[in-house]
Amino acid sequence: MSQSKEKRFTLGMTPIERRGLFSLIGIYALRMLGLFLILPVFSLYAHDLEGATPSLIGLALGAYGITQALLQIPFGLLSDRIGRKPVITAGLIIFAIGSAVAAMATTITGVIIGRALQGSGAIAAAIMALVADLTREEQRTKAMAMIGLSIGVAFAFALGVGPVLNRWIGVPGLFWMTAILAILAIGVLNFGVPKVTAPRHHSDVEPAPKQFLRILKDGQIMRLALGIFMLHVLLTATFVVLPISLRDESGLASASHGYVYLPILILSILTMVPFVILAEKKRRMKEVFVGAVITLGIAELIWVFFHTSLALTIVALWLFFSAFNLLEATLPSLVSKRSPAGSKGTAMGVYSTCQFLGAFVGGWSGGTVYGQFSFTGAFVFGVIIILLWLYFAFTMIPPKHLRSHILSVGNLTPSEVDALAKRLSGIAGVDDAVVVPDEGVAYLKIDDEHLDQAALDSVHFATPQPA
Repeated sequence: MSQSKEKRFTLGMTPIERRGLFSLIGIYALRMLGLFLILPVFSLYAHDLEGATPSLIGLALGAYGITQALLQIPFGLLSDRIGRKPVITAGLIIFAIGSAVAAMATTITGVIIGRALQGSGAIAAAIMALVADLTREEQRTKAMAMIGLSIGVAFAFALGVGPVLNRWIGVPGLFWMTAILAILAIGVLNFGVPKVTAPRHHSDVEPAPKQFLRILKDGQIMRLALGIFMLHVLLTATFVVLPISLRDESGLASASHGYVYLPILILSILTMVPFVILAEKKRRMKEVFVGAVITLGIAELIWVFFHTSLALTIVALWLFFSAFNLLEATLPSLVSKRSPAGSKGTAMGVYSTCQFLGAFVGGWSGGTVYGQFSFTGAFVFGVIIILLWLYFAFTMIPPKHLRSHILSVGNLTPSEVDALAKRLSGIAGVDDAVVVPDEGVAYLKIDDEHLDQAALDSVHFATPQPA
């Protein structure tokens, strides 16, 4: 078997799909790497900036979140109209400009402006839409999972390498490096990503404005959106304080922080894997979810009482990252399971917006609390966030274990659309079915344990037309 055929056999993707996916993974991961690199070192650096206060340092750390939250959905919708590559290119340029502004800033206000500009290059939704344009329906879930994995790798790499790079080039150098990476990503986008002749809306990936009200009224989906909001409030608030606490309270030199973060992150990923399997295979999603939130609370409590102990601080870091990574992996799955057929893109758009808002609120509030109440008060703030979150976690209804499935149905008349939707909905194991004629697909929510596969296979569709 040739190398090309072997890759295709392994991934199930065509060469064009692989080329587009790996190029976009590189672009997305490099951009997220640029945002994450400063997380473990910024609060140590920012105290020397003119006008710096704990509150403004926290605001600078989380400032990208507010602009990202406000612009990611509009940029994604704009990419439906004018094309993916122009929107992504513009976003990368804005991100590079913001990085340069932050690199040259000598005041905390300048860094806040730069970070807000970085967030204004909100290309996440447009990249996901482009991935959907370039992949077939049966490969899309795999493609999205690979992008999610790349973000996790970028996060772990940034926490481990950020302190090391900081020794060599400093935080301004990190900002310059992210600007250069963004410019390089523009080249990858325009020369490495295959051309899409006509971008289409994909309801499984992109938000649809007419569906927002339905999602916002769904109390269970909004509980999950609140969960990712709380998780990123906690993450950003913690990293306003934790690097300083490690250096000043636990006695660990800042140059050595990366040697602690990276092994702990690797260990935490290994720790979380059995619980992901327990949640998905044994259908214990709620129990695992609640247990992870409690574990975050235990980590914060250890920091409240023992942040002067390096050994216990490291134990708390392991618990924190194990729970954080577990929640980052399972929350999107919960949203996918809960989302109505054909509405996953909208649900994930709301979810992502809440995630970025959490980063903004966490940075600003964490810095403010730290400024008023020092280390203990900042970690108590984390405990309070956990207690609020636990109320909503305990009252969550366990989700049905459904998977999303997409069928290509081609061009259908209105009467054929209604007949097909009715027939699909009547098949055993199909919990929900929506036919979207504009996209030429049917979106299904399927319970595999009760699915009548023969009945589903017997449904005949119109011949799909070329996109």
